[in-house]
Amino acid sequence: MNFILYSDVNDSSISQSLGRPEYSYYFVLKAYRPVLESLGRVHVVSSTADVDALYRQRLAAGEDSVFLSFTPPQKTPVDLQCPTICVVAWEFDSIPDESWDNDPRQDWTQMLARQGRVITLSSHTARAIRRAMGENFPVLVLPTPLWEQYAQVRQQHVPVPVNPGATLAIKGCIFDTRTLELSADALIPKPLTPEEQAALEAARPPPLTFKRRLVIARHYLRLWALDQGREQAEPVPRVKFLHNWYWEGIRDLVSDNLHGWLEQRFAVVCGPQAVPVDEPLPVDLPDTTSVVQTHVDGVVYVSVFNPKDGRKNWHHLVTAFCWAFRQTSDATLVLKITQNDLASYYNELMTLLAQLTPFACRVVVMHGYLDDAQYAGLYKAASFYVNASRCEGLCLPLMEFMSSGKPVIAPDHTAMEDYIDDAVAFVVKSSEELTIWPQDTRIIYRTLRYRPDWGSLKNAYEQSYRMAKTQPQDYQRMSAAAVQRMHDYCAFAPVQKRMADFFGPVAPVADAATVTDSASC
Repeated sequence: MNFILYSDVNDSSISQSLGRPEYSYYFVLKAYRPVLESLGRVHVVSSTADVDALYRQRLAAGEDSVFLSFTPPQKTPVDLQCPTICVVAWEFDSIPDESWDNDPRQDWTQMLARQGRVITLSSHTARAIRRAMGENFPVLVLPTPLWEQYAQVRQQHVPVPVNPGATLAIKGCIFDTRTLELSADALIPKPLTPEEQAALEAARPPPLTFKRRLVIARHYLRLWALDQGREQAEPVPRVKFLHNWYWEGIRDLVSDNLHGWLEQRFAVVCGPQAVPVDEPLPVDLPDTTSVVQTHVDGVVYVSVFNPKDGRKNWHHLVTAFCWAFRQTSDATLVLKITQNDLASYYNELMTLLAQLTPFACRVVVMHGYLDDAQYAGLYKAASFYVNASRCEGLCLPLMEFMSSGKPVIAPDHTAMEDYIDDAVAFVVKSSEELTIWPQDTRIIYRTLRYRPDWGSLKNAYEQSYRMAKTQPQDYQRMSAAAVQRMHDYCAFAPVQKRMADFFGPVAPVADAATVTDSASC
């Protein structure tokens, strides 16, 4: 059997792809690959255009092939000759079963029906698919086999509840609340000085004299004439120039009553002006091209997330930590950010931390890409891993830290229900709430996610800290339980058996261990 694999992200692009919606598919492909290699020959392609040529080549040699698409169903090709199976990471209680934007691919039921079977990462996703496709639709629930990958971490490091001291390094930058000198007072705008007030007055536009109104009218008439002569890729409503002239040139002369009458009858001209989008204030961001490091100790909590991913609920994660440990100096929260664009979240994060001041605990933010050795240092430094998500398709970081022997704080909803309970975690309570399918441009509430309870999260911080400081034996039991849970859930052998059963008897392929690549994974 030949397995042809494709993901939008590969080894050469992963460091530039952090924060993209599908970047985690790369890690799933990478984790599945050894299992597939044990069952047949693996080919990783850089483009879906290469799939059918490879399929025909292997078919001519008398070999079967299957294409595993590590992309969402709506992005998976539907016109391939090669049998195709989607690997789906999904965190909501229903799958898209209708189309929009004149794009039938948005209806996952149509896409999956064409393929005839699907691989999912969790029982939660499998239930959502079977509700839409029928109970007999072939679904393989296959967590990523990563338990063996952390054998060296487990061998070299015995988890301890209170870290005596560890150095964390990253190619990027580190923000530390112990050195940032944040203050809520700094968020209050200062009154303008007389010089600033004078500069502001000087920048105001001149009064609308009759002559200036004629200048504004001439300006928009000229723009309209120039626009008339341009070829347009799409028709442009040229009434926009009349709209701008109305608001800039004569709106102040029109009474509110008359304006209301005009707005009702000539909305395109007299309707409300578009509200400008506030641009983030420019900030002097640090260099992110060199390796930097910091030292952490005490009870260390770690979380890995993308601040621009609304599912991650990171505001609650941070605020609950700072409130739980306002007077606790040896509690540290390390946030490893999986987002390339520092400017996209810097102001929001720093404003939140400033609003929470003063607090005795410590928050360390790591921005950049960690190599394997640096990630290993993060695993060893952690006392606990924290997840406060509204929904998860699998949550690889949570599984990785558990495989390293770390107890966790996490809800037990969506994909996490497969491996989270009170034997391995301080479980955060949650309740259902309505939400949208994230790719649905109509923004219609069609599905459910979860709302973690902030008070329960705060209590979990406090209980875990108390365990770390006063109940080291209980900590060790929970650590061992986390390792055992991951062994039972995502070790190589059970995942391999599930996959072999799903694909049925696999015909032997000469030199099955051979792997061909036109794309790194």
